Amino acid sequence: MSYGPSLFDAYGRAAAFVDKILKGTRPADLPVEQPTKFELIINLKTAKTLGLEIPPTLLARADKVIE
Repeated sequence: MSYGPSLFDAYGRAAAFVDKILKGTRPADLPVEQPTKFELIINLKTAKTLGLEIPPTLLARADKVIE
């Protein structure tokens, strides 16, 4: 399992920062932001190999399930 920030969302935020810098904003004037969207990814193939059983409720909450 992996739970962490959405890379797709992070790349979008990075593009917004680059846009502001190219428009003349000094990098020191830009605020520090924390991720706002997180993803839960479950690898069922690895879980089965390790003999783990993932509860169906957790599978339902996952953003992505690798089978």
